[in-house]
Amino acid sequence: MMENWDDLRIFLAVAQAGSLTIAAQVLKIDPATVSRRIARLEMVHATPLFSKSPKGYELTEAGHGLLAHVDVAQSSLNAGLGTLRGDGEGLTGQIRIGAPDGCANFLLPQVCGQITKDYPELDIQIVALPRVFNLTRREADMAIGVSQPTAGRLIVQKIADYRLHLAASVALWDKFKEPKSINDLRGLPMVGYVQDMIFDKELDYLEPLDLRRVQLASNSISVQMNLLRQGAGVGIVHDFALPFAPELQRILMDQLSLTRSFFLICSADDRHNRRLNLFAKVLLSEIRGEISRLETLANG
Repeated sequence: MMENWDDLRIFLAVAQAGSLTIAAQVLKIDPATVSRRIARLEMVHATPLFSKSPKGYELTEAGHGLLAHVDVAQSSLNAGLGTLRGDGEGLTGQIRIGAPDGCANFLLPQVCGQITKDYPELDIQIVALPRVFNLTRREADMAIGVSQPTAGRLIVQKIADYRLHLAASVALWDKFKEPKSINDLRGLPMVGYVQDMIFDKELDYLEPLDLRRVQLASNSISVQMNLLRQGAGVGIVHDFALPFAPELQRILMDQLSLTRSFFLICSADDRHNRRLNLFAKVLLSEIRGEISRLETLANG
């Protein structure tokens, strides 16, 4: 039986938004109409596609199965329309990037600022949230992560390695000159992440120190940086963030040096989208260059 593409389009919007109300806003139609179309689709297939939960509308197993095919169809349609528009010859329109706040605060402003200078018809949205982004629900067009996802229909490219070290304000370190080793840090207040809000094990920077108490904690690396700048304690800082905080200095570098990586994560359904592919290529190049530039400054 030939499906009504409009019903499938509405199904896709609800699956991506996880909410009838938000889907209706995106589609610019009444929520009652969205509900009626979903009910009709479920009746035609004689199976529930969504289950209502406190989090909103969640896909059932059958819904996930249908979504995989509808996503492919939508991506193929977008690719076809993109060919007609000549997408890829230039960058226009809106692109949303999800990123952890260290990257979002200290790398993406310079990188995206430069990209929009080169492509003035392009609008970039940077969403800085301490969590993993759901690209299936189109929370973002692409995301930057600190580890490679192991599930989902995704395309993952390594962007670059980056380095982290212990740091403290110059004033604090001058006051406590006696610490000569990691063990000596136990007498100083520590700044770090809220333990139960660490969304990726790669962010558990203090684990190598075996420190059980973090006196000042935040789920935001920017807040942690500001605490360190105020001389509130000792913490671990991205080398690429140090040029923005001249009050800080790296300490005990010979005893603790961490290396992590950034990964660019895209939906596999967008693999033929020339506009997003071009943007990804430009973004990777710019981030790699910016990390290198800032880490060189930090080492200078």
